[in-house]
Amino acid sequence: MLIRISLIVAIIAGLAVGGLNLFKVKTIIETTRAARDEYHRQLDDTTLKLTKTTADLKKTTAALDQTKKDLDATKKERDTALAAVTDLKKQVATLQANLDKATKDLSEANIQLDMFHQAFPTPQQALSVSKDMKALQDRVDVVEDEKKVLQRQLARVQTELDVYKNPDKPVELPASLVGKILVADPKWDFVVLNVGADQGAQEHGEMLVNRDGKLVAKVRITSVQKDRCIANVMPGWKLGEVLEGDQVIPAYPSQS
Repeated sequence: MLIRISLIVAIIAGLAVGGLNLFKVKTIIETTRAARDEYHRQLDDTTLKLTKTTADLKKTTAALDQTKKDLDATKKERDTALAAVTDLKKQVATLQANLDKATKDLSEANIQLDMFHQAFPTPQQALSVSKDMKALQDRVDVVEDEKKVLQRQLARVQTELDVYKNPDKPVELPASLVGKILVADPKWDFVVLNVGADQGAQEHGEMLVNRDGKLVAKVRITSVQKDRCIANVMPGWKLGEVLEGDQVIPAYPSQS
């Protein structure tokens, strides 16, 4: 009987120990699973952050490459502008020298012409040298025309140089430069004017378009020919439809 009771007690104790061990094992398993799940969650978060960081790094690298390209392009544009300014300065110097020479030649020709008039005050006396006087007068006329051409070229080159050196400075045009619109293209917003280099028109010069005394638009000259020029309607200045026959006057007339 005592042995049976001892055996029962031993069995119960074994079951108790087994149950306790089973509980501990279950707790360990659950803790391990929770730790495993937390590890996977952290791993997923880290992978997501790494992916985002990699994408951001690619965008930053692309932006940096684009910035470098833009900087190189800006440097090239600056070098081109500096070269253009240097070339324009040379053209100004050459034209100024030619203009000075033409002015000197004109002055000398006028002096010689006055000397002829003084030496031969009567028609009879002048008749014998009329051919020489005509040739001299023709020379004066040619030099005068050359001087006008050089003055226009000098003004054009000086204007281009001013545009490079001071792009915000308006180009002054002769106050007498008054014309009309020959052709108007409303689709592309450009016009053809009946004034050109002979009348003093210059590239980058701005003209006011008016009709019946009312402002219609402002245009900027883009190309100049001998007796006409092409201009574009300036954005923000189109107050109405530009029509053929509208009058144009300088937006910034020169004081001289």
